[in-house]
Amino acid sequence: MPSVLKHTLRLRFLFSKCAGKKIRKLAFHPQTRLRPSPLSVSNISAVFMDHRPDHNTSGRRSLKRKLEQEFEQHEHEQEQRSDRKISFVETENSHQDLIREVRACVQILESIFSSSEADRAAAKSSAHALSELAKDEDIVSVIVDCGAVPSLVRHLQAPVLARDCGGGLLPYEHEVEKGSAFALGLLAVKPELQQLIVDAGALSHLVDLLKRHKNGYSCNSRAITGVIRRAADAITNLAHENSRIKAQVRTEGGIPPLVELLEFSDAKVQRAAAGALRTLAFKNDENKNQIVECNALPTLVLMLQSENSAIHHEAVGVMGNLVHSSPNIKQEVLLAGALQPVIELLSSCCLESQREAALLLGQFAAADSDCKVHIVQRGAVQPLIKMLQSPDAQLREMSAFALGRLAQETHNQAGIAHSGGILPLLKLIDSKNASLQHNATFALYGLADNEDNVADLIKDGGVQILHDGEFLAQPTKDCVAKTLKRIEEKIHGRVLNHLLYLMRVGDITVKGRVALALAHLCNPSDRKTIFIDNNGLELLLGLLESTVSKQQRDGSLALHKLATKATSLSPMDTAPPSPTPQVYLGEQYVNNSTLSDVTFIIEGKRFYAHRLCLLASSDAFRAMFDGGYRERDAQDIKIPNIRWDVFMLMMRFIYTGSIGVDIDIAQDLLMAADQYLLEGLKRLCEHAIAQNISAENVSVLYELSEAYNAMSLRQACILFILEQFDKLSIKPWYSRLIQHIIPEIHSCFAKSLAKAIRYEDLSQA
Repeated sequence: MPSVLKHTLRLRFLFSKCAGKKIRKLAFHPQTRLRPSPLSVSNISAVFMDHRPDHNTSGRRSLKRKLEQEFEQHEHEQEQRSDRKISFVETENSHQDLIREVRACVQILESIFSSSEADRAAAKSSAHALSELAKDEDIVSVIVDCGAVPSLVRHLQAPVLARDCGGGLLPYEHEVEKGSAFALGLLAVKPELQQLIVDAGALSHLVDLLKRHKNGYSCNSRAITGVIRRAADAITNLAHENSRIKAQVRTEGGIPPLVELLEFSDAKVQRAAAGALRTLAFKNDENKNQIVECNALPTLVLMLQSENSAIHHEAVGVMGNLVHSSPNIKQEVLLAGALQPVIELLSSCCLESQREAALLLGQFAAADSDCKVHIVQRGAVQPLIKMLQSPDAQLREMSAFALGRLAQETHNQAGIAHSGGILPLLKLIDSKNASLQHNATFALYGLADNEDNVADLIKDGGVQILHDGEFLAQPTKDCVAKTLKRIEEKIHGRVLNHLLYLMRVGDITVKGRVALALAHLCNPSDRKTIFIDNNGLELLLGLLESTVSKQQRDGSLALHKLATKATSLSPMDTAPPSPTPQVYLGEQYVNNSTLSDVTFIIEGKRFYAHRLCLLASSDAFRAMFDGGYRERDAQDIKIPNIRWDVFMLMMRFIYTGSIGVDIDIAQDLLMAADQYLLEGLKRLCEHAIAQNISAENVSVLYELSEAYNAMSLRQACILFILEQFDKLSIKPWYSRLIQHIIPEIHSCFAKSLAKAIRYEDLSQA
């Protein structure tokens, strides 16, 4: 029989040759699934296929030169094919050698199972060699295909005759079992192999290994420690995300010895046992209950206070999985005295423990209102706020989660804000992590419930941040909407007075933030007080005139929001009625000579009209026919500056009071309506034009509204300019347009806000 050591050395050599690197030794963490980075041993032949000869040749060369180059190229290709063939053969040979060597180790384990020193040494070396190879997932399938699992499971127990050796020590006592447990734990990294290993009978033997320290074995503490730790690690990997195996561990009696091992003298064993319990407790109520029934909580609480970060990290992880979705266990954990040690872990130098502690506090906080208060009273808020500013995203996420839960209690809300929690939470809104975003917005939603926090939220720019945030998940968007609504409902009384005070005495940044927030959220009855009496409108216009694009945009959108809330500045959605009700002759008299007493000449065509109807329509016609103008007594009146189709529409409006205004004729008809002082027709034209405002024509249309005193069209242009900041701000004429219209904006808003308050007073009266 060849030496196992020789086999092991050759395996390492061949593996290094195939993979192009040495096997990397990895730490075996008992809690997380061991996922070593795969070494590139598969598809090795593809590496050689990348080297192809260059076929690029010049098109201007002699036939002789061309033939010479083609001959040389052909020789080069032949050499490349030969090299690839040799490399491929070597690779295939190496793979076959690897299979032979694995089988050799498996055959050794299958053929020997005795207490002789030679057999024990061979078994130990074979198990160790397989565990070294199992550290790479690409080799795992080879190991399993060669039948290693049953052999390794068999060597989890001591040889049958081991106790009949005259009371002496068993050679390599615990070492073979440790190597076998280690190898099986590494194989269990692949989920599809977990049940295969369990079905081979591994669990009962692994549970027995957990008890070796008290089963009368020789007191080789280092060896016992190693075998127990590897057994616990193997159970962790076998049960990871496998509910069936978690239940099997319980039925095999694995939980009581794991709980006992929490008190083991060796820290690595404690950690391994806690890691296994952590996995077994996750989403398994029966396992949770048994862990608690085995009196694990007092020891876990003590482990929380360990100076060893690995110990308290695993302990807080076990508790987190125990209390998850288990209110009764949560109460038991709190009664066991876990609260203060968990809070102290928030200041641990171990990031993992900090994360787990913050998560656990969030779970505790869901218990009841008193628990939320106790967590804050015991000093959790300051370290949680500090964690919000950590470079570690998961730490920020968990601390925001905990603060969000704590902020659902009224007495905690002001305390979190007073301790400086608002600004760090607002900064998390910009995160591209959906969970982090949601936890931050949920915490802000809680803080907004306390009116003492509203002014601080607004002062820190919270309303703008919530308005502008790009939220990744719909529940987060819903939470933001509820938060803004909650803030809006509290802007009255002393909160409003506080905000008005800030608008008077705050620095320019704070004043702007308050004015912006109030434009979006204030009560309609308070608009005049805020924006006229306390200069809020001046602050918004100042932002609009700023050279900073962000400030311009904020001011523009805030003014648009304020305008659309004021009825007299609302967009022109429907055509307005005529402002001067009157009696109309009707459609049948339009351009009808019957009873006509005046004729207009337009573009050489005659239009038959009736003085009585014209006199009733506008001051312009009354002046024409009742004043001292020559048209007074004329029978034919020539109209030189208007088209026939425009005049026809104008007269139809005079006779009927209603016409459809097409956009193609609306501007010319507006000019005519302005000339003849037909306010009703003018409003119809303004409405038609306003429906077609665009980024390309808004500047021209604003000038048109000025030229013909079209106030409704002017307001529509202003609203469009304010609403479409993003599209218009890139136009070269935008800055000039804004400077030009700011006086008009001020005038429109001042009038509309004053008018709105009068309307409200009248309605209340």
